[in-house]
Amino acid sequence: MRHNKKINHLGRTNTHREAMLSNMASSLIKHKRIFTTTAKAKALRKYVEPLITKCKDDSTHSRRVVFSSLQDKYAVTELFQEVSKKIGDRPGGYTRIIKTGNRLGDNAAMCFIELVDYNENMLKENVAKKAAKTRRSRKKATTAEATVAEANEASAE
Repeated sequence: MRHNKKINHLGRTNTHREAMLSNMASSLIKHKRIFTTTAKAKALRKYVEPLITKCKDDSTHSRRVVFSSLQDKYAVTELFQEVSKKIGDRPGGYTRIIKTGNRLGDNAAMCFIELVDYNENMLKENVAKKAAKTRRSRKKATTAEATVAEANEASAE
């Protein structure tokens, strides 16, 4: 039984795993999207989402807490200045995992992990779809309308 065994150790020691997740979180904050394995992305999501929640409160204490996890002042600055503005009203769920298939060498499941508010393609509101296209041709109807319009013009003259 796996009672109280939530964490995925990712085949690494504790210090190695913490350093790896810190570096991946810094890269995610700087680049807004990274390409990694699915297991690492799921572990990273649990690591980075509390940090993003902390950036909503821009205080010295919250900056120090985030810096103790990230160890990268440029990532902390980016997080508190840019990212916090975009996610200010979002109650959670700051990251998205998009699976991309398996890696060629070892068949590992790969994916993108990205910050939700920074993907312009997904941000566009679902525009009202146009009327469903039919398989019948519209040319006949337009030619018939054109002949009716020509007939009306001829009778008007």
